[in-house]
Amino acid sequence: MHITTDIAELAKQEERLLFDSFDNETAFRIGVDLKKAAEKLGKAVAIDVRAFGQVLFHHAMAGTAPDNDQWVERKSAVVLRFHRSSLRVGRELAEEGLSIAERHFVDPMSFSPFGGAFPIRLRSGGVIGAVTVSGLPQEEDHALVVSVLEAILH
Repeated sequence: MHITTDIAELAKQEERLLFDSFDNETAFRIGVDLKKAAEKLGKAVAIDVRAFGQVLFHHAMAGTAPDNDQWVERKSAVVLRFHRSSLRVGRELAEEGLSIAERHFVDPMSFSPFGGAFPIRLRSGGVIGAVTVSGLPQEEDHALVVSVLEAILH
């Protein structure tokens, strides 16, 4: 797939996956469903759902490491700053041939534009948080989050 096509598809996912409302129970359901989906795949991931400036769900499955939690922090930071999925930000940077530091003047040790973090966006407008997974190749992290959000929202 071409990078421009990737970016367009990622933007469509973000436009499609909108919440009418969001609360702590919704965050818990997303987290539990992500854990079940990862188990079904036989994979171990760190899962994080944050909104309203607070971590509402976090679980590190057996087989993950503290490094996965660091990736969660850095990928979530991308979503919360740019209001786009971390994979989309990474693809946009790749298309421009720039690093996140060159393009946005942010520390790459704090912001990692790699797949796995997806915005929690309300239909009424506004990104209020992020759903993040770390432990798989970046495209698989992203796909896992999207598949669970699609199942919950549709």
